Amino acid sequence: MSFVKTKVDMTPIEDTVFAIVKKAKEAKAKIGAENVVDATIGSLYNEEGSIVAFESVFTPYDQIAKETKAAYAGSFVGNESYRKQVYDWIVKPSGSTLEHSVIATPGGTGAVALTLQEILDEGESVLLPEIAWGSYKLMAAMDNLKVKTYSLFEENHFNISDFQKKCEEILETQKKLLVVINDPCHNPTGYSLTKEEWEEVVRILNACAKKVPVILLNDIAYIDYSYDVDHSRDYIKTFDAFNENVFVVIAFSCSKSLTSYGLRCGAAILMAKTKEAVRSVEIVFEKAARATWSNIPNAAMDNFTFVTTDNHNAYMKEKKFYIKLLKERSEIFVEEAKACGLSCYPYKEGFFVTVKMEDNNIRDEFHEALMQNHIYTVKVNKGIRVAVCSLSVEKCKGLAKRMADILNNLS
Repeated sequence: MSFVKTKVDMTPIEDTVFAIVKKAKEAKAKIGAENVVDATIGSLYNEEGSIVAFESVFTPYDQIAKETKAAYAGSFVGNESYRKQVYDWIVKPSGSTLEHSVIATPGGTGAVALTLQEILDEGESVLLPEIAWGSYKLMAAMDNLKVKTYSLFEENHFNISDFQKKCEEILETQKKLLVVINDPCHNPTGYSLTKEEWEEVVRILNACAKKVPVILLNDIAYIDYSYDVDHSRDYIKTFDAFNENVFVVIAFSCSKSLTSYGLRCGAAILMAKTKEAVRSVEIVFEKAARATWSNIPNAAMDNFTFVTTDNHNAYMKEKKFYIKLLKERSEIFVEEAKACGLSCYPYKEGFFVTVKMEDNNIRDEFHEALMQNHIYTVKVNKGIRVAVCSLSVEKCKGLAKRMADILNNLS
């Protein structure tokens, strides 16, 4: 006897990230935090080992009237001021002229989930990066979707040829193409596509769109930690070259941008050549939002609007301090990894660096050996993710060499 729908994955969920986090906490309690390297959770931590909560974000949030915090949002698609500011914050600097709309979602996760849920029919395939955030596959499984993956790298650059090949393979089996590109500051490798690579992506998707409708889901969760923040949105202008049969959904997250992971505020930015195309997707997303979560936190939306307008200077000053710190940490790890021969995927910017492990069996053995040496990381497909975002500068120093020695000593 079953009490749930027939077509559903009944395998119990195992959140490997939080399982390792628990082990790291236990180790800290047992032998002291100073003797443990905890490179697990993808949240920004300060040099003292505490989670960062921007003063420029939470001081004004604390000043919001309790009645505003208690109230429903102005609409189930989000407060109008918030929707406008999300577009102005993300897309407007690029100069894109595509038609658009914005729907508020519970974090960037909500925008990704909404897209997978409403774009493809059961049994169809979504195209994901081979190395990616694990929840993409979980969402696909819950929607009874199949997953096809493209190789992320060819040497030290984006594998455009495999991306094209896998797009074309999907065209042979279904009449719609949905592709996911997590960029810039890819989770978990820290890679960002160049403008030229994005132009190639646009060319390929335009070619596919001559046969079927194409949807690009661009997950930008870490965009506000690009090391060249002033030009981090420039690539969006390349989307203007999409033809009328291509649709773009940009999944935006306040969680990372505002260090407000628990407030669950984000947005799906809908973009296409025509108003009619935008409206056709918007109608479905509106209804799904109403039927799924109904409302996004009112005060969180209002606070984002205030922080990125009236409090912009204070926010940018504070964020740039941590971007500089993140860059210092990552440079230490990457440079030392190169020096000791610890192979990593090409890193440019972002929260994570990933050690390259072509064989997942060796990866598993390495991961276990690291924990035995009180180094806690996260396993990803063909790699070990090191969250430099949560490590102090001192913890980064010598870490790559320690990891290399442990790897070299595996039997």
